[in-house]
Amino acid sequence: MDASVRELSYAQAIQEAMALAMEADERVFLMGEDIGVYGGAFQVTGDLVERFGPDRVMDTPISELGGAGVAVGAAMTGLLPIFEFQFSDFATLAMEQIVNQAAKMRYMLGGEVSVPVVMRFPAGSGTGAAAQHSQSLEAWLGHVPGLKVIQPATPYDAKGMLLAAIADPDPVMIFEHKLLYKMKGPVPEGHYTVPIGKAEVRREGRDLTIVATSIMVHKALEAAAALQGEGIDVEVVDLRTVRPMDKATIIDSVKKTSRLLCVYEAVKTLGIGAEVSAMVAESEAFDFLDAPIVRLGGAETPIPYNPELEKATVPQVPDIVAAARDLVKGRS
Repeated sequence: MDASVRELSYAQAIQEAMALAMEADERVFLMGEDIGVYGGAFQVTGDLVERFGPDRVMDTPISELGGAGVAVGAAMTGLLPIFEFQFSDFATLAMEQIVNQAAKMRYMLGGEVSVPVVMRFPAGSGTGAAAQHSQSLEAWLGHVPGLKVIQPATPYDAKGMLLAAIADPDPVMIFEHKLLYKMKGPVPEGHYTVPIGKAEVRREGRDLTIVATSIMVHKALEAAAALQGEGIDVEVVDLRTVRPMDKATIIDSVKKTSRLLCVYEAVKTLGIGAEVSAMVAESEAFDFLDAPIVRLGGAETPIPYNPELEKATVPQVPDIVAAARDLVKGRS
């Protein structure tokens, strides 16, 4: 491994990206509840307040609507705010500023103003945080023209996509799965970017395409390894960006494998997999399909507090294995 590439956790990679951006440009600053001395609800901002001071690592009152409004206003004046929500669920409290202000200003002002705000959302289940702190709401914001919505699945992408988001002139919403924060992986030193709007083929295969998001990428890869022992060769596509979606990579993969399984943690109905499925069905890849498209998403229920019930509401590796096996063997 190159000496400049270290093993960092997903959280460390995000913190490093923010520090690099703040060192390079004094317009970059952080906002959020308890991100200062406490270091953030998931300790992602860490010691940045000691390095950059409370004027650039700003603790905000418990008002997501107010904090998001300040961030949007600051971005419109030329600053580069990064606003952290304690949980992605709390985006519901700030939808006015996200959907009606951040997403619309460039359009409503004839392109004369941009809103280069980044909003970070710790998302997903698996921490025993129950129904109001465990949701996956990326499809909500992915439905809104004017927003870019990303879901990095690795420490490398977490750093590179955040740096790309900070440099983007439009609002970028980053959904970070809480269970990924401690996951480690290779991360280069210094500044680099990972393009927004470009999916990544994580595993080549010939029998089935799995399009997965966030933590489900890792579960899909684990399932693919298990299926290899059964003679089923799975291609895993990490969507990475919800909006704008990488149509070309998905279509090319489906044309090669002739089968598609969409795996995502959010509730199945009206989720990301529905958009991926429709996109493929409306494309030239449809004629290559040898089986119906299958979606594997979360159960139609709030996330339970009980840990075993919590696990049962979202796809797990055995669920992915079973769905992929049935799809390849014609039992869909």
